[in-house]
Amino acid sequence: MTKLSPLQIERLKYQPKLPSSLQNGVNSLELVEGSATQSVRDQEQIKALFANTYGKPTVTFKSTSSASKSEVKNVGVILSGGQAPGGHNVIAGLYDALKSANPENKLYGFLGGPSGIIDGKYIEFTDEFINEYRNTGGFDIIGSGRTKLETEDQFQESYNVCQKLGISAVVIIGGDDSNTNAALLAEWFVKNKTGIQVIGCPKTIDGDLKNEQIEISFGFDTATKTYAELIGNIQRDANSAKKYWHFVKIMGRSASHVALEAALQTQPNITLISEEVEAKKMSLSSIIDYMSDIIVRRANNGKNFGIAVIPEGLIEFIPEMKSMIANLNDIMAELESDPSFINATTIRDKFAIVEHRLDDENAKVYNSLPSIIKEQLLADRDPHGNVQVSKIETEKLLIEMISSKLSELKSNGEYIGKFSAQSHFFGYEGRCAFPSNFDADYCYSLGYNAFALINFGLTGYLSSVRNLTAPADKWIAGGIPLTMMMNMEKRHGEMKPVIQKALVKLNGPVFKQLQDNREDWAMNDRYLFPGAIQYFGPSSVCDITTVTLQLERNKELASV
Repeated sequence: MTKLSPLQIERLKYQPKLPSSLQNGVNSLELVEGSATQSVRDQEQIKALFANTYGKPTVTFKSTSSASKSEVKNVGVILSGGQAPGGHNVIAGLYDALKSANPENKLYGFLGGPSGIIDGKYIEFTDEFINEYRNTGGFDIIGSGRTKLETEDQFQESYNVCQKLGISAVVIIGGDDSNTNAALLAEWFVKNKTGIQVIGCPKTIDGDLKNEQIEISFGFDTATKTYAELIGNIQRDANSAKKYWHFVKIMGRSASHVALEAALQTQPNITLISEEVEAKKMSLSSIIDYMSDIIVRRANNGKNFGIAVIPEGLIEFIPEMKSMIANLNDIMAELESDPSFINATTIRDKFAIVEHRLDDENAKVYNSLPSIIKEQLLADRDPHGNVQVSKIETEKLLIEMISSKLSELKSNGEYIGKFSAQSHFFGYEGRCAFPSNFDADYCYSLGYNAFALINFGLTGYLSSVRNLTAPADKWIAGGIPLTMMMNMEKRHGEMKPVIQKALVKLNGPVFKQLQDNREDWAMNDRYLFPGAIQYFGPSSVCDITTVTLQLERNKELASV
């Protein structure tokens, strides 16, 4: 066994808490069906594509005094997509539920993500092996990957491997894309009468996989607390040195939940929200004007320092940038095989080729950008063929443009301050942190609950644990059909079924909390310093949930 740190030794001793309905094991449960469901949009198309799994009811579990016998079941588990704190506990909860139901049950872990089930690469979990990973961060127990399960050949290969191992159920732990693949695999297994079930678990630190039944995706709690600690540390430094503006880009491409939550925990001077930028059709220049105005007003009060929090995906939400990037994505698909582009001698030659191919307005936008940003926009595409926004140094783009704006204002006598900026990007720092007590409990419950769904013969469901602002024993365990969260979207030029991303609601209580305090936080230093995640001590410190979840749940409860 690898030598462990003192914290890991103590965390291995932690016994995660379960909802009361699950505490007597899955053999002492009763299934309660809710009403039938439909997809969030495009009902006819989704129903046609998922003819065998569409429209199923939501379900919840309640404990019973009688115990049933559980038949032997072999289960496979896949970690899919980017890492998120708590993934190991989902597997631990699944393993413990499976073994308590019947000691002869087996759990197989497919290695390297979805490719493991296609290629037949796996391990069988044992007590000794899984006990080393309880309450730890990361996905290193079996590794993860981004292979998509979406083709007939992949489904057939997955079935062949399951047949070989006697697997009757597969649990896919992932985000919206991964659980879309879970829904497709579940439909194929039912359509082809394989007898193999598929259950999903909601993972993504971005926080964009949620609805009324999925209050939060796992990992969001730990990641945002990790980022908030780092931002708090920087704020303390800024308030001490009083000479730097810190621009902090923070993970979250399509949704700004992470940036918003980190801001509510730390109260920086400036927080940009991508969804607001898009809704207000804010141009890049208007964003620069907004940020520069705060910098100038603070400088006039003798404060040449501050903190700005910027969501990772901001650049794609600025109207002219969004148009240019969409145009660029299309032409890059052609240029990747164009000899004139491939063999271009210098990067400036590549810039010229791209500008010539772009539409006139988009070419102007592209040409106006600093060379470093133009080059980053031409970097390798993501699996969908799109710009990898995490590689676009938006924070440096803003610093450079604000610096130019302030120089212009200084020459006009409208600015007398000093502007020195530092840039940061927080992404990987939060993906594999030791899970908070909340995520340790929540993830363990999600895994335990996933086997309960399997034990009742369900397929095409997402493990759901709700009522999360209450103590863990009051949490509500159950499941929702994956098709309930789906709609049709264009991917690679084709309309495909995907789980709809949950973006920041500008009329919701979480954004309103920021909006109501923005001006105060801009001009006054109301910095909060959350400090490191606490694992031992009073529940009010160690088990506290995110501000986002508290505000959203309070609104829901108030409306009941």
